[in-house]
Amino acid sequence: MPFTTPGAQLKVLIDERQLQQRVKDLGEQISRDYQGKHLHLICILKGACVFLVDLIRHLPVDISIDFMAVSSYANSLHTSGEVKIVKDLDSIIQGREVMIVEDILDTGLTVDYLTRSLRTRAPSSLSICALLSKPTRRIKEVNATYVGFEIPDEFVVGYDLDFAERYRNLPTISVMKKDE
Repeated sequence: MPFTTPGAQLKVLIDERQLQQRVKDLGEQISRDYQGKHLHLICILKGACVFLVDLIRHLPVDISIDFMAVSSYANSLHTSGEVKIVKDLDSIIQGREVMIVEDILDTGLTVDYLTRSLRTRAPSSLSICALLSKPTRRIKEVNATYVGFEIPDEFVVGYDLDFAERYRNLPTISVMKKDE
């Protein structure tokens, strides 16, 4: 595979076929749950973009999309614990059915911060759809309505998850390990 970094190796955790099937299944479940409603999706940049694009292809319901950018990792393998909104919403969510679309629930700090912030804006409902979840890392308890995969406590890249802005273009979710 052409994706190599000096001092690191990648091992596929979730292959492309598994990813696409699970995203399709999530889309079908969300469509059933929101049938006849307008759903406003908030994509958390940058890591959830590919997931969002694939997900909306399986949502034959009335949707709109907005984006937020937050930061808690910088260029590190570990979260700083401090969440900052880098880009806020462009639309008003008061009275709307809102769903956060997130790449990964790790410590829960980011999603906890986002849900508290968004609830102050009075949506009629607020749910969470996360592609990945690492329950063993949870510091803040966050309940996602929709979860693609539970994964072990490993640093993962691919399918728009990155390390220092690299590996977003991998079609798989891969574990990044430092060479011993």
